[in-house]
Amino acid sequence: MGNNVPKAAPIFHADTGVTLLGGGALGPDDLDLALSLAPRLVAADGGAGAALAAGRMPEAVYGDMDSLADADRARIASDRIHPIAEQDSTDFDKALRHIRAPVVLAAGFTGDRVDHELAVYHGLMAQPGARCIVMGPQDVVVHAPPALRLDLPADTRLSLFPLGRVTGRGRGLVWPIDDLVFDPLTRVGTSNRTDGGPLHLAFDAPGMLVIVPRAHLAAVVAALIDASVWSRT
Repeated sequence: MGNNVPKAAPIFHADTGVTLLGGGALGPDDLDLALSLAPRLVAADGGAGAALAAGRMPEAVYGDMDSLADADRARIASDRIHPIAEQDSTDFDKALRHIRAPVVLAAGFTGDRVDHELAVYHGLMAQPGARCIVMGPQDVVVHAPPALRLDLPADTRLSLFPLGRVTGRGRGLVWPIDDLVFDPLTRVGTSNRTDGGPLHLAFDAPGMLVIVPRAHLAAVVAALIDASVWSRT
């Protein structure tokens, strides 16, 4: 009977950032931008096909493999493909929980099906210790760690969207958030702005999505890599 037990998928370890590629909408420069900041490439299921189409070979592929075309799968070494059969989580979640890296840039997960995109944000919530940034065509989204310092110019749009009940504190915002109780049913914090001073955010619990314009992706990457702001496990 032991021979019929599926082999557990291995963990992908990286000392540099990892680009996690999905099979959703992908802009013409998304993959190159992500790899310039996170040079190791991992795919979630059908994202492997997108990688191959862009002339890139993923180092690992995770998922239930229901979206990976047979012709694409045949081009990838079998020891790089890690099927995970359970259906209780998305391919994004399956891949993210098997990556250990300073930061993960998730591309190809927004701009297509709304239900899939919402499931990605649920995946961020499900793994509060993952240093993952979701890239969209206009914005980037990160599940806030307990404390976050971001270097952003004055009058930068910064939105806070809670997926649970969260209390926050901050410096460097035009509209203060100190001791506000955020809740998806009663209070969100969209379209705040930076005031030009040092931006510091802190939250008492997991559940806050921080959303900034994509032009500031590098600053968000630097903030998440900074171990001094990361203590949640």
